[in-house]
This record gives sequence, structure tokens and C-alpha cells, in this order.
Amino acid sequence: MPDLCRDCFHWRETPPVSQDKPNRCERCHSPRLINHPELSTLTMAHIDCDAFYASVEKRDRPELQDKPVIIGGGKRGVVSTACYLARLYGVKSAMPMFKALKACPSAIVVKPNMYKYREEGLKIRSMMQALTPLVEPLSIDEAFLDLSGTEKLHGHCPAITLVKLIKSIEEEIGITASVGLSYNKSMAKIASDLDKPRGFSVLGLGNTQDFLKEQPVRMIWGVGKSLERQLHQDGLRLIKDLLPYSEEELIKKYGQMGQRMFHFIRGEDGRTVNPKSPTKSISNETTFNDDIKDFDELSVVLWRLCENVSSNLKKKKYAARTINLKLKTCDFRLISRSRKTFAPTQLAEEIYQTTLPLLKEQCNGQRFRLLGVGGSDLVSPEHADPHDLLDPEKEKRKKIETALDKVRDKLGKDSIQKGRSYQKAPKKNQ
Repeated sequence: MPDLCRDCFHWRETPPVSQDKPNRCERCHSPRLINHPELSTLTMAHIDCDAFYASVEKRDRPELQDKPVIIGGGKRGVVSTACYLARLYGVKSAMPMFKALKACPSAIVVKPNMYKYREEGLKIRSMMQALTPLVEPLSIDEAFLDLSGTEKLHGHCPAITLVKLIKSIEEEIGITASVGLSYNKSMAKIASDLDKPRGFSVLGLGNTQDFLKEQPVRMIWGVGKSLERQLHQDGLRLIKDLLPYSEEELIKKYGQMGQRMFHFIRGEDGRTVNPKSPTKSISNETTFNDDIKDFDELSVVLWRLCENVSSNLKKKKYAARTINLKLKTCDFRLISRSRKTFAPTQLAEEIYQTTLPLLKEQCNGQRFRLLGVGGSDLVSPEHADPHDLLDPEKEKRKKIETALDKVRDKLGKDSIQKGRSYQKAPKKNQ
């Protein structure tokens, strides 16, 4: 069985078996060795930076190195991410901030700096793309890489290429990342979560089945809390409990998810790495410092969110065929509503007029802590906002918004606004 040193990159095809001394690199004596019989042949990888936002902040602020750090909004916000020290106290992503601070009172809360994180993420992505054109980003700090056919280019197998990449990320960017190496995307994603932080895990064809069968059903991609409860009620707690069922039986009982489960539990995934994976939605949301229920107050914020979504649709050259409204009540209940548009749109006014009645329907006395707007079912903007005989004023609204955009492009985003932007709005969480 070959092994690879993650510190000096030394490769041994057949390491000597010794019971007298620990498993260390024979060259640099590092204990960070990777052992797997398929190590030289696997080509699919998933790379995930470790607590990315928190790691960047700790890199830039050395005084935070030994402190529990939470990245997120104020007391009314939620946790974007937390360093591993904070996670030991039970702090998790998407946890309400007041709960996170109750679990870890000594935590240092840092407001997210998305511009900085995006810049660092793009540097890491460029390092990945220098190794293979087949890089599929999943977020700002993680991606799939298909390293098939790169052996001749780099002079060694993908495992060595990945170890060198992670070492470069640590030295040049100053953060750590974990790697999952396997034979398809699903297994690579699972592998990268097995040994965080600063891990490197391998799942090959030979050991995947034995590994999967003892795992809980929640490991299956797409199984959320609701489906997990249903599976448990059906007596299915481990993946091996699902193996006796045919594909048809699982589809009949669990619908399309049953088909996904059938293939996943057998380690099957035919998806390829798509470097140009399309954007699925564009959204913007805000959390308020104080819960509010007044429709007029909420409508002011709604307009500003619609303007932001419209601006991003235009910048990214998309139009939305579906407009989405998101609300979170004071007791953290999530409300989502959506509506198809007559035609794909980029216009803030159209997004606003679509979401305004959806918002009004929900304003029945309950208080809200969060409001969000988004556009999905994205298409090319080529046929966005066409002339509508049933709405003769639409063309006028479109011309006005186009004129406003031209002024903003020249003089700045806040150089000109519609009157409704200046109404009093609730304070949002910082």
C-alpha cells in the first residue's frame, strides 16, 4: 500500500511494516502520512477551506489566534461561521447569535468582510485552476476538482498535486484547507468532511461500501431533518438499512429522493465537474435589530432589497423568471413565498411590485426579524422586460430605471434615488 507524506511530499510504493516505531515519514519523520491502496489512481477531489472566514480574520489579527471567534452580525444576527475553538462550545453556522453567545460567552464576534473573503477565495481558486481547468466552485471557499489526465502535466499522480496545492495555500494565503479524494463527487465531498481541520481523507472503490453501510442516513446528500425523521419512523437509521430495497421501492416510498438515495448508498454518482456551473439564484436579505410588524416600514426595506437584487441581476447579466420573498418571524419560523413573472425581469420596480402583495399577505400582526428578496429560474437578459400591451406604463418604468442606472454608473450608487427610498426604515442588524 503506497503512502505519501503531506509535509515533504515523499512517496513510498511499499512502505516497510514495523511494529517497533510509529508510522512516520522516513525522510522528514512527519506523522502526517496518507495511506491507501488506490492513492495513485484516484482523480476526483473536493477541497474545503477550514472555517474560512474565521481563518482569514485570525490570519489578519494575530491577537485572535487562541480565542474563540464567531463571524456574524450583531446580537440579532446569525452565525456565518465559527472557528474550531468556538465549535467546541457547540457554536454552529446559521445559529442565532444570542444562542451562540450563550453557548460561548467568551467568543469574539467579528462582522463579516465579504469583500476580503471574496478576494482571498478568488486567489485560492486561481491556484486550483492552475492545476486543472476542471474546477467547479461550490462557494467562495470550496470546490470540486477533476484531475484526470494531469499526471503527465505535473509529473506525478493527483494525490501529490493536491498535497502540494494545500501546502501552497497554507504558505501563500495563510489559511488551511481539507481535502477529500475519491472516484466521484459525492464520495469526495464526504471524504473532505471526515478529518477537519487540515485533513486529507481518501475513499476508494474498494472501501466505500464498507464505510457507507455503517453511516447514519443523514449522511445522504439531500436528507434533511424532516426526511431523516421519516426514515427513522420507517425503521431506517443506517445506510445499510436501505440496501435491501430496490430502486423502484425507494422511489415509490420517497419519490425522486428515493432514486437519489438508491445510487448514493451504493457509492454511485455519474455527475461530472462543471467549471461553468450556472448561478441558480440572486438574493439579498437583512436582519433587523428589533422585530417589526408594520407593513409600511417593511415595504421601505423591501424596496431597497429589490434595488440590490436588480443591480446584481444586471451586473451578472441574468434575468429572473421567479421572484422570491423570505421572512423570518420573531420565533425563527421561516416563511417563503414565490411568484412567476409574466416575463423574465431585471427591473427593481417589477421585483418590488411582485413581492409587495406577497409581503402584505403576511403582515397580519406577527413580528418579523428578517426580510429577504431573491430572483431565481435565471435566464439570459436578452428577452427581459418586453413591451406588455396589458401594461402600457411598463415601458415608461423601464426607461426611467435605465436612466437612473446610467446616472448611478456615472456618479455613484447613492447619487439618485426614488422617493420611497427616503422613507423611514427600521434599523437593520450590523
